[in-house]
Amino acid sequence: MRKIYNLCSPVCAAGLLVILFMASCSKDHSTPVPTAKPLATLGLYEVDQVDSITYKRIFIPVSGMGTASISTYYLVFDTGSSGLTIDANGILPASMITSSGITVAGDSVVTNGITVTNQTAIISFGNATSETSEYGNLAYATVKIGDVNGSITTGRIPIFLYYKIVDNNGAVQAKHSQDVFGVGPGTSFANSAISSPLSYFKTTNGLLNGFKLSTLVNSQFSPAGNYVQNLLQIGLLPSDVNPSNGFIMHQLSFFPQGGYSPDIESTITYNGKTIAATALFDTGTPAISIVENSGASSDIATLPAGVNVSLTTSNGFKYSYITSGGNVTDIAKPSYTGDPRTIFSINFFADNEFIMDYQAHEIGLKNN
Repeated sequence: MRKIYNLCSPVCAAGLLVILFMASCSKDHSTPVPTAKPLATLGLYEVDQVDSITYKRIFIPVSGMGTASISTYYLVFDTGSSGLTIDANGILPASMITSSGITVAGDSVVTNGITVTNQTAIISFGNATSETSEYGNLAYATVKIGDVNGSITTGRIPIFLYYKIVDNNGAVQAKHSQDVFGVGPGTSFANSAISSPLSYFKTTNGLLNGFKLSTLVNSQFSPAGNYVQNLLQIGLLPSDVNPSNGFIMHQLSFFPQGGYSPDIESTITYNGKTIAATALFDTGTPAISIVENSGASSDIATLPAGVNVSLTTSNGFKYSYITSGGNVTDIAKPSYTGDPRTIFSINFFADNEFIMDYQAHEIGLKNN
């Protein structure tokens, strides 16, 4: 029996290989390769809080944090900063919050699924003419982004819980008046653990880590706020960053403090002047753009209506607009504002689409 088995084994093995090969071919044909699709596509709220012209902002709802039952809070969707900052009032037990800080016994404390550390910081927004500062602690929690119109929940991510916020005159601001959802590519200058909430989502099947912001709808801005569907795509498709799709991509620079910067080298022309500029495209800045020019004739001045302002980035993206009552542009000296960057306000996003690719450390811009 052994001798017969040995003679037959090569034939049996060959037959087995044929069967396995056929099964493998059959499996390849019957199992499609998964295709990439966004993790979520959410709407945002378009709000004009003052005059329907110069104070436009877009807000993203946060309707859950840790295991706590919280109200829905509306955070400024901000491409010019990195990290989620939110007032601790209504998030943490009132007994933990005092006028001088958040009470944390030891290294950290866990409440309602939120870990609050004893690491304190001050996070500032704006420039020397209009700065606000938040005082608080580094914390970790899951975050539910969105509301009844559509939502997605993060894993456990670092956030910043503040107990007070003051302006540059020292005046304390109202609770939750400066909650920020910073989606920039780097880390917070106050604490390098804090980054964009959208950067922590895990991607599979070829999906890229990042987001796409569709063109805002100018007619939808209102004091009460309008929910506009499908403005924010979480996760980038390979086709989104393909040059054939029209986006011009810009590689970002890395710095020891703050990580990757959202600023893009550009040239700007206005009133016959052409200057070199470092441009920031910032949804967190209301509808007043600021062109920084060290050779300006005054500290800050507003361009009259009817002036053509044009931008060309280092990679050839072009954008231009005419100044008007609804599209205001200031010319300022960096020595006055304390910020050398030229900042294009939320109006830019009513004319252009925007991509943030956290994986490749790129920003994509596209004329609409």
